[in-house]
Amino acid sequence: MSGNFVKAETTDDKVAVLRIDRPKANALSPELLEELFQEADALRRNPPAAVVIWGGERIFAAGADISRFGGPIEALKIGGVFHRTLDTIAAIPRPTIAAIAGFALGGGCELALACDFRVATPEAKLGQPEILLGIIPGGGGTQRLARLVGSSRAKEMIFSGRQVGADEALSIGLIDRISLSKESLFDEAYGWAKTFASGPSVAIGLAKRAIDLGLGDTLQHGLNLELRLFAESFSTSDAVIGVKSFLENGPGKAVFTGE
Repeated sequence: MSGNFVKAETTDDKVAVLRIDRPKANALSPELLEELFQEADALRRNPPAAVVIWGGERIFAAGADISRFGGPIEALKIGGVFHRTLDTIAAIPRPTIAAIAGFALGGGCELALACDFRVATPEAKLGQPEILLGIIPGGGGTQRLARLVGSSRAKEMIFSGRQVGADEALSIGLIDRISLSKESLFDEAYGWAKTFASGPSVAIGLAKRAIDLGLGDTLQHGLNLELRLFAESFSTSDAVIGVKSFLENGPGKAVFTGE
């Protein structure tokens, strides 16, 4: 499936690639977000082994299409579209990787934050500059950024609106890897996705669910959730394969089917 602004493909490696393509800056208009929601929802319902989201070698996403915001009513509506789309990306029960070239600002940064992992080019810039317009992030930035880098760092970035370079972003945990160059960015992100694709996909999805949902509640609730999902993981075909392989050949030798 491919729309006007989001090109979707699932490769032979069972890696889904979502390419944002809205010149000049991949601004996240409501129409683009609707396309992205449709693709993400399809992946949520019928998950591949891993997902890569990128905007090409020049720019990831400069942010929301600010020309579409009018007043509080329009902001509430468009913010709701952001939340629906990014929450759906976060709910894909497989590893998701944002491949960030150039700028990931405002809504673009929030899109990257909705993914499990982030790979950025050496010259990449990330940030939540909404405060410079006299407003605040509305696509999840105040919540996901704080959970990722801590509340004080998130407050400093959001209160100042400053852009963070790749080296600093890596040091504070905002990104996970820096690519060698913008030309190698996609290959590096895709290669990382392939390592997850060879694993026990259902179990990875259960682990993602335990972590994400557990962080939103008390420790005891998280432990109870983990125990239930731990037991559920033993019902998969890969659990049978993995346990048998371990007993016969030792760790790390299992060839999983993803089922």
